[in-house]
Amino acid sequence: MVARRGETCRPAKAFRPFPDAPARPTVNQVKSPWLDQAPPVRQLRFDVDARPFLVLFELTRACALACRHCRAEAHPGRDPDELSTAEIRAVLDDLASIGAPRPRVVLTGGDPLERPDLQTLVAHGANAGLSMAISPAGTPRATASTLGALRHAGATAVSFSLDAATAEAHDDFRRVQGSFEWTVHGCRSATEVGLRLQVNTTVTAATVLELPALSRLVTDLHAAMWSVFFVVPTGRADATQALSAESTEDTLAFLHDVAQWVRLKTTEAPTFRRLAVHKRQGITTRAPGPLYVELHRRLADAWPVSDRPSGARTGPAASTDPRRRAPLAVADGRGVVFVSHTGDVQPSGFLRLVVGNVREKPLTQLYAGAPLLRALRDPSALRGRCGRCELREICGGSRAQAYARHGDPLGEDPTCDYDPSVSFSPTSPARPFGFEPPGAAPVEG
Repeated sequence: MVARRGETCRPAKAFRPFPDAPARPTVNQVKSPWLDQAPPVRQLRFDVDARPFLVLFELTRACALACRHCRAEAHPGRDPDELSTAEIRAVLDDLASIGAPRPRVVLTGGDPLERPDLQTLVAHGANAGLSMAISPAGTPRATASTLGALRHAGATAVSFSLDAATAEAHDDFRRVQGSFEWTVHGCRSATEVGLRLQVNTTVTAATVLELPALSRLVTDLHAAMWSVFFVVPTGRADATQALSAESTEDTLAFLHDVAQWVRLKTTEAPTFRRLAVHKRQGITTRAPGPLYVELHRRLADAWPVSDRPSGARTGPAASTDPRRRAPLAVADGRGVVFVSHTGDVQPSGFLRLVVGNVREKPLTQLYAGAPLLRALRDPSALRGRCGRCELREICGGSRAQAYARHGDPLGEDPTCDYDPSVSFSPTSPARPFGFEPPGAAPVEG
């Protein structure tokens, strides 16, 4: 690997599926043919202790929507204490000063389109060498001309939120009639002006059955990425909206199957990475539950096999499908950092623990030196099942879920039902995961 001028980097880490695991006859002792193949989980090629990979920058909490799950508890008016244009520019300059590889910056909200200086901020960051993305709300503000101007200013990507495949369900979740139509129009306009499109979907107990139809809609909209957020009980969201650990596992297994046709990632569900490793090994830790079966039944109705991209695989062959995007091992405070509209710095927007403020100290210094962020980057600091898990370095559990449910940002992830103390073995080669989903194509390879 050759470093560019000014770049501080080191060779890519060799993937170690079970670092520092205790010697016991469990998953880590099963010989796996995939160890010499591309890894099921990607690692960053630089030191996440020194610099973030992704900065989520909340420019405002003003928003015309009133979403049921909003972690920001957004409202129509802007906060007079918002960071000024000059203060935001200073943060962007600080991030650019660390040199390549520079962090990716997502300007979010609320709705960043509520800030009249958004185009100026995008241009400033892009001119400083930062990769700039925007995450607007699905409102009438997200017009083709506005998105085109942001693209001209230097934005490279945009993300819109779609939580259901129908206007009735989506608008009910966002609590504003017309949001679905505005969002779909924004998605189409974004690709037309040359922005890379990401579609965000929040999974709750009320919306999880929308995923099959959404998977097809995301593809029809030509999205480059589908980011599936698992709701965290913070802000307007509460525990009644969240999935159980068993339902989370079923949903992640379904998403792993769908990833053959749709490039996707998960947010606040890092156990998806654990599942990806186990799937590559042909290991199952539990039988598919009723939610998994129902999701596949609905997928067969919404997206028949004959309409999906050809050549899709099932079983162990599916995990090596070249179209599958391996998840990236980043997490709250470990490669990811959040800046609020008033300058407070947190591990993420969902983990509401403030480690400092950019009005008092540069973001780069806070990221590298804040004790909480350093602890979140130390797998040996984790407690409970996450601390005992042999996959803690590539998964580590959702720190936001642990804090929201139990008040301990280093505790075990309550949305993961994996027990690292139990031994598992590869399942029958004839039925690699013990279950063949409805409408599945024959196993290839």
